[in-house]
Amino acid sequence: MSTQGKELKSATIRVMSRLGSCGAFGMAAMELPEMDDSLSIVTADLCFYSGLDRFREKYPERLYNVGIAEQNLVGVAAGLAKEGFTTFATTYASFAVTRALDQVRVNMGYMKLPIKLVGLTSGFSVSVLGATHTCIEDLAIARSIPNLVVLSPADCTETYYAVKAAAAYPGPVYLRLTGTMNNPIVYQEAYDYEIGKAIRLREGGDVAVIATGTMVDRSLKAAEILAEQGIECQVIDMHTIKPLDTRMVEEAFQAKLVVTVEEHSIRGGLGSAVAEHMAGIGGRAPQMMLGVPDEFTHAGSYEYILEKYGLTSEQIAHNISNRIRGIGL
Repeated sequence: MSTQGKELKSATIRVMSRLGSCGAFGMAAMELPEMDDSLSIVTADLCFYSGLDRFREKYPERLYNVGIAEQNLVGVAAGLAKEGFTTFATTYASFAVTRALDQVRVNMGYMKLPIKLVGLTSGFSVSVLGATHTCIEDLAIARSIPNLVVLSPADCTETYYAVKAAAAYPGPVYLRLTGTMNNPIVYQEAYDYEIGKAIRLREGGDVAVIATGTMVDRSLKAAEILAEQGIECQVIDMHTIKPLDTRMVEEAFQAKLVVTVEEHSIRGGLGSAVAEHMAGIGGRAPQMMLGVPDEFTHAGSYEYILEKYGLTSEQIAHNISNRIRGIGL
């Protein structure tokens, strides 16, 4: 499913960046009724945090607030979808595919109802609230459900296009939104976004870095640091976790080292998806996975948690450099 890049002005891209991924979702949502007159949005008492205040004012008959009831959220969305509505459902990612997992599995996976489930504030963006709200398991859960497409945009520009693509896609979608306000900009201008087709943002033959979500920007900056050390890195934006762009993955393994970087557990996420595919066909390059180890995170600021798990640009570069020296590349 391809979405032709609408001409976004640089000022709009900057505004979305300041608002963060949730705000970018809200801006994209304002255009959805123009694409589809059956569009409806359901939220679990998160209208403001979904960036939907303007949407509610302009389209009050299209927005449903079910309260803090995530299982009902997916159930109501399923009812609307069954009646022919294109339906988005928004809640915190930590509840979207955990508390409402049975409904997601049955209504979205088994029944294939075209619900677009938006997991807000995934990763570390609300880590100050502790382990209950920090979401580092959703990719593993969502991609294990048959028939579910899983998207993880790199920045607010890509979030905008992913929302449009999800609306046009005929099946169920889980959209994972990461990052905070003042989200770094990866895409400075309009481009063509296509579900299932990764984007190589930087060329390099020594190391292939496959990143998703907020880690794309940090991986690009890590590549700049490594270039100063004479290590050339390609950087791939794997914005679709399922279906995985296996052709791009196989091309990446022509490098000397492949590194996956994600604001997610290293169990079951992007790194696992890449390793699972390559296990079936074999790959000559070793793979290193950067992410969260098998543990729950403690409360802390966004930048503090990133640093704790080695996911700043400097730490990513340092870890890659050490691995290269360790294996003698």
